Amino acid sequence: MGNQVEKLTHLTYDEVPTSDPHGLDPGDEGPRIGVSYIFSNDDDDHEDSLELPAESRLPSQEDTPFDPQNELACSVHYRDECIYQRNATGTNTTHSAESLLNKCRPGDLLEFVASGQYPHWAVYVGDLQVVHLHRAEITNSFLTDASQGKQGRIVNDLYRFRALPLEVILRNARDHVGARDRDLYWRNAECFAAWCRYGKREFKMGGEIRIGKQPYKLTLLFSQKDRHVLEFQSLEDVIMEKRRNDQIGKEAVMQELAGHLNSTNEIKDDHFG
Repeated sequence: MGNQVEKLTHLTYDEVPTSDPHGLDPGDEGPRIGVSYIFSNDDDDHEDSLELPAESRLPSQEDTPFDPQNELACSVHYRDECIYQRNATGTNTTHSAESLLNKCRPGDLLEFVASGQYPHWAVYVGDLQVVHLHRAEITNSFLTDASQGKQGRIVNDLYRFRALPLEVILRNARDHVGARDRDLYWRNAECFAAWCRYGKREFKMGGEIRIGKQPYKLTLLFSQKDRHVLEFQSLEDVIMEKRRNDQIGKEAVMQELAGHLNSTNEIKDDHFG
């Protein structure tokens, strides 16, 4: 049986189910249940062609240069362990592809970013080249080609897993060059690149059994005081939500969330008022 499955459109926050089956939970301000992407296929071929919902699209976003200030800081916890963290400062400095070449070492994880687009991840394998999942195929490309004109940065420290030995990282990447379509086990470029470096089965499609529990928490950090928490069944679901937030940007996420909270409060007032 192949790995290609039907793609479903992502739900906006006002459609995300809460812990109450009717979307009403007046006595609990805790985490909300996140969207399940079990029927979604999120490779970069789809990512490049996706359009933002009208309510999430910012004015002239396509023409806006990448702004690190519009990145949404977040963290991911598996039960009580923090396994991923991106702060508002310290990890957001980007470089041109040419400048990035002077900073890379084999085995590094690279992230290429642009306003209004999904971030693209790759593994630097030396000799000016990277291995990455792009358009439903794992390819070996020159770093400058893989960047497609985007700004880039080294992101080895975002995930808090222990890196594999260098030779294993490079073997993981190179051994899968040429894999495509039904031979792929990763939904997007981030999952593939992170798997190469850390070897965790959680990055693969179906790598975790979905048994109804929500062991992952994605915390969206809008400021030191304002945050929002979503719960997910699997790491791949968390990654897909995190990537979607990166695509639309911090301001659009805040607009979505504000709309959801206003709608929820109105329903609570009508139901319990």
